Amino acid sequence: MADSTVSSEISLAQLLAQHDKPQQSDLDRCVHCGLCLNACPTYRQLGVEMDSPRGRIYQMVQVAAGAPITASYQEHIDLCLACRACETACPSGVEYGRLVEAARADIEHRTERPWLSRATRNFAFRHLLQSPGLMTFLGSLLYLYQASGMQKLVRGSGILKLMGKMGRLEQLAPPAEPPFFFSKIGKTFVAIGERKHRVALLAGCIANVSFARLNEATVRVLQQNGCEVTIPAGQVCCGALHVHAGVRDEARKLARRNIDAILGGDYDAIISNAAGCGSTLKEYDELLEHDPAYAEKARQFVALMKDVNEFLASIELNTKMGRVEATATYQDSCHLAHGQKIRKAPRQLLAAVPGLVFREMPLADLCCGSAGIYNVIHTEMSMDILRSKMESVNASKAELIVTANPGCMLQLEAGARMMGTGQRVAHVIEVLDEAYGKFAGDKLS
Repeated sequence: MADSTVSSEISLAQLLAQHDKPQQSDLDRCVHCGLCLNACPTYRQLGVEMDSPRGRIYQMVQVAAGAPITASYQEHIDLCLACRACETACPSGVEYGRLVEAARADIEHRTERPWLSRATRNFAFRHLLQSPGLMTFLGSLLYLYQASGMQKLVRGSGILKLMGKMGRLEQLAPPAEPPFFFSKIGKTFVAIGERKHRVALLAGCIANVSFARLNEATVRVLQQNGCEVTIPAGQVCCGALHVHAGVRDEARKLARRNIDAILGGDYDAIISNAAGCGSTLKEYDELLEHDPAYAEKARQFVALMKDVNEFLASIELNTKMGRVEATATYQDSCHLAHGQKIRKAPRQLLAAVPGLVFREMPLADLCCGSAGIYNVIHTEMSMDILRSKMESVNASKAELIVTANPGCMLQLEAGARMMGTGQRVAHVIEVLDEAYGKFAGDKLS
């Protein structure tokens, strides 16, 4: 059933108005100074004005004034990674992320994609990402492919180079990590030592299959820091991929379901370990601001929402850790650095790990090319951006690449394998979990 708050004939101007700001003031805030250009990954790669933030805003203005949505316009908007680095660079405070999401929603409502694209998007956004059963089934097939040795054989045969885009996509395939994390949803894990905090963990959707060990590590690290951790029953996909793709009606439905599942639980914080998810979760109030039944609930939800790095850096961190002997560099996840404005927290946590030598890479906050499903849809551009990122990584001489978002992890693992020196990739939480585990092992030895 279509979301009653979104008409099938909704325009960009109406979408902008839904964000509680008039269309003209939102678009006119851009003064076309060009300071965003060097921050934009697609402009850095292509040097094309229409593939820069100000160029895309210029096109949005034309469409909002009545110009038709052309194939060229759609291509330029789709090619944007929505990394929001331009927001950090912008002196005028242009909220570009909201603008490009509104433009994509406008395209979604007012154009008709080819039938295969429609069918694929419908399956992914309205079925797969919302179905634990489907994800478990497909995850099990993926595990068989990987565990049987077939993946290793395929990658070693050289056939992927002959397969073009499909071969590059295979390199980006996420791991399947049984037992999947779905079995932990609805459970509560007690704090280690004195309980100081009571938190809810949002487990994600694909992360339950491909990052089950990261979710488990997140629970353990929170427990080590005095948290009682609940994985609330009834939680669903956060809707981030839907918002970025312009499928806002489904995102609103998912937001309501998560609010209903979590808000009344008397938690000190709601935690996400995925920067891209967390950015959208923190914007539920904007997504539902015109929903009279959920607007206030959404504001309450957002007030509790914390990225796991942000939360751990805000409390008294348990520093009883063993040594992690490694040289590490950190890749800023776009939606943590630019979306949530969190840069210091992950570096602060890494600095607390004994034995870890930190080296800042050049252009650490420039997108790695993952951007949700961007690397699947625009694989060639994504690989070009990744190649530039790996040049920065390799320049740091680090053996460990640390980041704060599962999508970035997959992209960087592919980069380390194809363009790097075989560097290990880990989430900040996995590094902390390793350190806590080594401390416990030292006590037992």
